[in-house]
Amino acid sequence: MRTFRLLPALARRAAGDVGRGAQIADAELVAAVDAACADAVRLAAGRLACRIGCTECCVGPFPITALDAVRLAAGLEALFAADPGRAAGVVERARRAAAEMAPAFPGDPVSGALDEEEPENAASRLDAFFATHASLPCPALEPGTGRCELYAHRPLSCRTFGPPMRIEGSDLPPCRLCFAGSSPAEVDAARGRLECHALEEPLERAAEAAGVPGQTLVAFALLRHAPIPSL
Repeated sequence: MRTFRLLPALARRAAGDVGRGAQIADAELVAAVDAACADAVRLAAGRLACRIGCTECCVGPFPITALDAVRLAAGLEALFAADPGRAAGVVERARRAAAEMAPAFPGDPVSGALDEEEPENAASRLDAFFATHASLPCPALEPGTGRCELYAHRPLSCRTFGPPMRIEGSDLPPCRLCFAGSSPAEVDAARGRLECHALEEPLERAAEAAGVPGQTLVAFALLRHAPIPSL
């Protein structure tokens, strides 16, 4: 319980390390992503299966950025203020998930930083790791309700999952549960468009220049927070 009482203070300190310029730039980035996804939802016209209780995109670990980690820390702090019991549940699930993933973690299991300077066998190692833990639920997922406890602060990958998207010219398919019976042409016609590199790149450069760890996993991000430098 002592750890749970310390976490809100750590999150506040992390938030204080995020410069005002970075906060504004990240808010613009999230707004651009949400607007593109909202347009994709409109174009889908009821062909999305996404709803509270559907956890298709909430199972299995996936890489998140340092910016995602900052948002998750802010969300966890807000949840601690609103409902300490629910926040403690998130942290406990993160602790269990991190302990399960640590033995074969493809990076530093202490900091949670994923390897980015990858050896020749890195791809197979990462594939094997994610396949091994493909059934592991996200710590932010409340198992009783199927609701994301940190939904407003979720990573960008979570925000763009579901509808078909074209992100920086690359076409991403819809969730396998969406667009049932639709033709490829119908899927493509409903594709949301997102160009966010110009907003994201300055934040990534600032983080890299300060030596902030890049990619991590949600469980590790919730247990430790890497601050983002000012722009």
